[in-house]
Amino acid sequence: MTEQSKKILSEMQVRKSRKQKEAFRAWLCGELEAAGYAPQVEESFAARNVVAGDPEGAKVLLTAHYDTQAVLPVPNFITPRNPFFFALYQLLIVLPLFLAVGVVEGLIFAFVPGAAAWWLAPLSCIAICAFFMWWIVDGPANRHTANDNTSGVLTLVETALALPPEHRERVCFVFFDNEEKGMFGSAAFAKKHKGVKKNTVVLNFDCVGDGNSIQFFSQKKLKKDEAALKRMEAAFLPAGDKDVQVVRGFGFYPSDNASFKRGAGVCALKHKRVVGYYMDRIHTNKDTVLDEDNLTLLRDGALRYLAKLN
Repeated sequence: MTEQSKKILSEMQVRKSRKQKEAFRAWLCGELEAAGYAPQVEESFAARNVVAGDPEGAKVLLTAHYDTQAVLPVPNFITPRNPFFFALYQLLIVLPLFLAVGVVEGLIFAFVPGAAAWWLAPLSCIAICAFFMWWIVDGPANRHTANDNTSGVLTLVETALALPPEHRERVCFVFFDNEEKGMFGSAAFAKKHKGVKKNTVVLNFDCVGDGNSIQFFSQKKLKKDEAALKRMEAAFLPAGDKDVQVVRGFGFYPSDNASFKRGAGVCALKHKRVVGYYMDRIHTNKDTVLDEDNLTLLRDGALRYLAKLN
């Protein structure tokens, strides 16, 4: 791991407030400039994306979101190849919200007299839901973001610093802002670069640090391009106890790759017999695991992938 990656992991895991993001962008741009890149910050109303390379001329984009999330009492449990468990878990997460609304409205109708209860009850429901949404988006910052998404940021940094200068014109590195608030950064980038949105392969690294199965989930248009999928398989190779899967059947990954027609979401997953492949611990203070072997596999795979592009 480079000294730059060590610094991010030890000192810059929290990138949530405006001040924290500004400090990280300034430091990141300085490190990329020192390595020979010419990074720019693309600003929009919704986000501040760091771009190193020419998006229009690059043959591939390597991306990751650098913003971090609020700490939650329960992890965001994702099962990209098991929609039943994914939907069930999301339902269980919102169940306490419905219970809270039911209890508060029950107390209102029990103790508030007459017509006042009928207008106070819906207002309380709106207030509780608004607080719930605020906590998810702008609640207290999670202090531990090793996997989500410091791991993706480090994958880009490690690859950019190791990439030979003769291969750099083939790629554009993009660090997206505000993925946690609704993929605003990638949406703003795709809106500005419409050709990239439609035609360029985008490999988006999000939560790649915790799990032994590295999996690629392609958008519909990219999934139809068998030659492109085989290039990924030829470049990103299994190593040790790590396997790599370029998923061709059903699979989804809710991240910035969804903003691009030829995008692929790259993540690290664990496996259990009933649930199948899954991701846990993110969005909580237990997000402390970052397997350096995953970073090495992805960095070396990205370097092979870029070296073979004509």
